[in-house]
Amino acid sequence: MPIFTCHQIFLNGKLAEQAYVEVEDGTIISTGFLDNLPKDVAPYDLGEKTLAPGFVDIQVNGGAGILFNDKPTHETIHKVAETFRKLGTTALLPTLITDDMEKIRCMANAVETSLMMKTPGILGVHFEGPFLNPDRKGVHDAKYMNASEQEFVSILDEHDLGSVLVTLAPETVSTEFIDQLVKRKITVSAGHTNASYEQICKAAEQGLRGFTHLFNAMPPFLSRDPGVVGAAFQLEDCFSSVIADGHHIHPATLQSALQLLGPERAMLISDAMPCVGSDQDFFHLYGERISVEDGKCVTEDGTLAGSAISIADAVHYCVKVLQLPLQDVLAMSSRTPAHFIGYETAGDLSSGMAADHLILIDSDLTVELAAPFLK
Repeated sequence: MPIFTCHQIFLNGKLAEQAYVEVEDGTIISTGFLDNLPKDVAPYDLGEKTLAPGFVDIQVNGGAGILFNDKPTHETIHKVAETFRKLGTTALLPTLITDDMEKIRCMANAVETSLMMKTPGILGVHFEGPFLNPDRKGVHDAKYMNASEQEFVSILDEHDLGSVLVTLAPETVSTEFIDQLVKRKITVSAGHTNASYEQICKAAEQGLRGFTHLFNAMPPFLSRDPGVVGAAFQLEDCFSSVIADGHHIHPATLQSALQLLGPERAMLISDAMPCVGSDQDFFHLYGERISVEDGKCVTEDGTLAGSAISIADAVHYCVKVLQLPLQDVLAMSSRTPAHFIGYETAGDLSSGMAADHLILIDSDLTVELAAPFLK
């Protein structure tokens, strides 16, 4: 059975040297250290590279020229997943931003079909809205935010959606709504919110477990009003996603936040829009033209509208610009988001994991799929 080694391998959240991975029929059957191998076994050396689990992106609005809000179908989900796989993201949550109930139902149908057809990389779905605060809407359309909680729950009940993440503003929904979501084992995250520190803490007591694109579309962290950001720092059982593109968060702010949260609670997301994985320099959202300029997506008035990056870009930014250890960045881009959404078979190298979920990273942080080499 083929046994592979390389400069370092990401095992159990740590970068290990002198380690190996054993693969059979496209599946990892064991991992360990070279010292434990029989003397007559000579592993195949992949060279001065890092072998790691593929990135897990829990917020992908689109890519490859596609916006899921425009066309939520199995075909578009498959195309985006296929495109992102080439960029090192081997597992993702297709994300629908705030829209009407019919569009939400279409997205649920599309994701359920994708899961039934075992579309590579699709873990479930992320509904970012419609239960958001209009005062923190960003580019989301506020006209859809007065939605029926019960109709939304009914849609979830009618479909098998795998890992489901719902971003909401706790101050805009009933306490019963959060209870209903948590009861259904749905991951609840706070985002596009004006909630107070106290309101967030109360929601966390109900089962809220995360914060969506920390700092963005929420009140600032103040000395006498810690708000959402302060709660994210304080609540040790909660996770926070961040957009590490140099535009959404100042590098000094992001570096401080990541130090406070640590790689066990911080997650890199792309918040990717149609331009990612394509040569598009504009797209439309709710009929408004969004331009891609200087590596960011903006409306005509300069409002940020998602991002123009993949997780591979975020990894590069965190290591090269923020000077963070690669080991921590890999945890934030794979292991931690997988744990957050309760998907334990992604984000790490372990027995039973499919080898096509592995990536190779060279010293320049160029990413390629490992599967062609693990044969």
